[in-house]
Amino acid sequence: MSSRPSARAYNEMREITLEPGVSPYAEGSCLAKFGNTHVMCTASVEENVPPFLRNSGSGWVTAEYGMLPRSTHTRTGREAARGKQSGRTQEIQRLIGRSLRAVTDLSRMGERQIRLDCDVIQADGGTRTASITGAWVALHIAFSKLVSDGHLKEIPISDSVGAVSCGIYGGAGVLDLDYPEDSNAQADANFVLTGSGGIVEIQGTAEEEPFSRDLFNQLLDLAFKGVSELTTLQQAAIQSS
Repeated sequence: MSSRPSARAYNEMREITLEPGVSPYAEGSCLAKFGNTHVMCTASVEENVPPFLRNSGSGWVTAEYGMLPRSTHTRTGREAARGKQSGRTQEIQRLIGRSLRAVTDLSRMGERQIRLDCDVIQADGGTRTASITGAWVALHIAFSKLVSDGHLKEIPISDSVGAVSCGIYGGAGVLDLDYPEDSNAQADANFVLTGSGGIVEIQGTAEEEPFSRDLFNQLLDLAFKGVSELTTLQQAAIQSS
């Protein structure tokens, strides 16, 4: 295998930081940095639910995702100015929402909604995985506030959830792709996993030719290693918030 552009080992993550409490106004917040990918994640508690949940006693967790105009090398126009979201944006924010709901007991939230906003400040690959990882921290902090304010008896989260990208670069599996790798990978995949080892979602695509089951298993092993490291950082973030 040729060396990675970043000179990292094949199973080495970028430098990851999860900084909680960065927004003074949001009920929960986290600035997630996966190398040069930086995403601001905020959690807002709303005392209402979507129409399909009214009078059900159940809550809801949802997400919105967006990239700031100069988060990339050239300016990306604001979707609000275009009047509609791209298919990519819609797909990513639905993924974030599904991932967080997978570890949230909606029936114990009360009839309220928590909206996660994931805004990409700087993009260098893996924006959706950074969003999911940081959004979980923001969500946990928001639930902690609801408990401390007496609105909930306990935090209705069953597990942590994190996400990481893996891919085939130079013919071998590598962990946590940055943009130079992602744009030249023979295959890439996003893995959403829980802290206890459960699988929430896997998105994988061969870019040039089909890849083998053995290579997929290598990517899965790398993903579990990566999310295990993210879980440790998530726990440290909520403890320090």
